[in-house]
Amino acid sequence: MKAKRTNHVAQMRAEYDFDYSKAVRGKYYKRLLKEGSNVVVLERDVAKAFPDSASVNKALRSVLKNKRPRRLTARSPRTRYKAPRASYRGR
Repeated sequence: MKAKRTNHVAQMRAEYDFDYSKAVRGKYYKRLLKEGSNVVVLERDVAKAFPDSASVNKALRSVLKNKRPRRLTARSPRTRYKAPRASYRGR
């Protein structure tokens, strides 16, 4: 039997009690160093040109779509030339 769901209204309390004795300093610090952050800060003049983040994403996607693809060389200059293998001749 499923438990009954109660409809909680999302409201901010007037005051929250936080138990600082159980707090851990730097709990997510190592993960932040490893994974990095996804926050990008725009300069003021650029931010004024866009009303919201959706329009920034749209503009960046159009730049990426119009970007010329890199030409691939026949082979990387770092790779060594491999001599063809001698083939087996059955007699």
